[in-house]
Amino acid sequence: MAEETMSTNFIHAIIEEELQPGGRCEGKKVHTRFPPEPNGYLHIGHCKALTIDFGTAEKYGGICNLRMDDTNPAKEDTEYVDAIQEDIHWLGFDWDDRFFYGSDYFEKTYELAVALIKKGLAYVCELTPEQFREYRGDTTTPAQSPWRDRPVEESLELFERMKNGEFEEGKYTLRAKIDLASGNFNMRDPVLYRIRYIEHHRQGTKWCIFPMYDFAHPIQDALEGITHSLCSLEYENHRPLYDWVVNNCDLPSQPRQIEFARLGINYTVMSKRKLRLLVEEGMVSGWDDPRMPTLCGLRRRGYTPKAIRSFCERIGVSKVDSTVDWAFLESCLRDDLNESAKRVMAVLRPVKLTITNYPEGQSEELPVENNPVDPASGERMVTFSRHLYIEADDFMEEPIPKYKRLTPGGLECRLKGAYLIRPTGCVKDENGNVVEVLCEYDPESKGGNPADGRKVKGATIHWVDAETAVDAEVRLYDYLFSDPAPDGPDKNFLDFLNPESLQVLTGCKVEKGLAETAMPEKGKTAEAFQFMRQGYFCLDSKDAAPGHLVFNRSVSLKDSFKKK
Repeated sequence: MAEETMSTNFIHAIIEEELQPGGRCEGKKVHTRFPPEPNGYLHIGHCKALTIDFGTAEKYGGICNLRMDDTNPAKEDTEYVDAIQEDIHWLGFDWDDRFFYGSDYFEKTYELAVALIKKGLAYVCELTPEQFREYRGDTTTPAQSPWRDRPVEESLELFERMKNGEFEEGKYTLRAKIDLASGNFNMRDPVLYRIRYIEHHRQGTKWCIFPMYDFAHPIQDALEGITHSLCSLEYENHRPLYDWVVNNCDLPSQPRQIEFARLGINYTVMSKRKLRLLVEEGMVSGWDDPRMPTLCGLRRRGYTPKAIRSFCERIGVSKVDSTVDWAFLESCLRDDLNESAKRVMAVLRPVKLTITNYPEGQSEELPVENNPVDPASGERMVTFSRHLYIEADDFMEEPIPKYKRLTPGGLECRLKGAYLIRPTGCVKDENGNVVEVLCEYDPESKGGNPADGRKVKGATIHWVDAETAVDAEVRLYDYLFSDPAPDGPDKNFLDFLNPESLQVLTGCKVEKGLAETAMPEKGKTAEAFQFMRQGYFCLDSKDAAPGHLVFNRSVSLKDSFKKK
């Protein structure tokens, strides 16, 4: 991906030119806005947009408004409004006292529509939806409307009666009078208002006509004094209409629309409608399911604001649509957690390890470093005794080639931070399954360093003390979809749900100190831990409770993304 970085992107180049003496914004404060539609939870795709909106204002010492785009009352809910604010604050952005709703401007937008009618720039049309499509025309044929020359007074009367609720849905629309032969179909007398009998989440039933986004959006920007209306590339062909509205309505300012490419990531979908379907059909546990690309889902899984903002900055801002590898997002998280996460030992698929020459009933405490890349994080003490737990796959009675872990008569191995051990045998159950590994330790190798300085060829193995270990449930996540492009042409994304996207392990054994981990606060990322050799984990914010540890794997240790 040959994209520009956030510090040098084309949007910033435009703004810097306009801030110069004689420029459009000379002496002005850069003023942007983030206008999410409150009909679902924000996902990683929205994160790119809000990072650009808030981050651009932040870069130039400007301000950014938060405006709920609730001009379309369908599917809108205060639950989504609250969640959107929580997610933005979690990422570290704020709008101070500049929180607005698009519906705040319904009255003024209606007045401006009336003014356009009076100017002869808008008219009430009564084409049915079917006729509208029939008369739309094509690249060589202009659109048509027999109502285009309706007298101004008649359109004014009908528009007011539309507002008063005298007509059924679909009977009339208000259209701009622009150019029926335009090569840009958005300019072929677009609809400005339509009739909808639906209760609005804030306005109730006060309004039964609602402005189209293409009409409401530039008006709202201008009324708020927005200097730069930054939006996704899908609105590029709508920009002439944006400018037409700004130039033909009596507005206090003239914002400029600039488009950038949307964020696409493989192995997921970026449609709120489709994500809502997953939630409503019970295919995931909710909007905050850790497999979802929603910000609340990523937060519950253990993603950090720093990692997500770094991801958005590093993928850059482009005018060309592209798809980013999900592995790059994971790489950004690893980079952050590698520096900050405390290292602990946890055994996910435990088998007992008995050190036969270690005294029964004896116990000792051993120091283990908390984070090797952060010496200031210090050490912690872990208990060690005759009986430990290790991973089941750290022992093989009949080893595969190049196996360097425990096997009878095999290599000497190092227990992390403890002693050297050599396996001597195992105990099996009636089904032939290994239930206990037997070994002997070298008492002169405390800390993993043999007194005679001999070289240890076996692997270093993590463990937990069986006498003090705490039980935990651990959830391992994979891609929600098995296809890298589940939302591609001629595909039903539901056909590609990955049945292996969640694996729940019970009876896991973790260090006793993890029992004291603070429960995650609402709207915050839980404390991150690196389970040695396993990955990065955090407590689940919904299902964990004191005495009931539930850990989510945020990301594995292996980085499959190739850094340049």
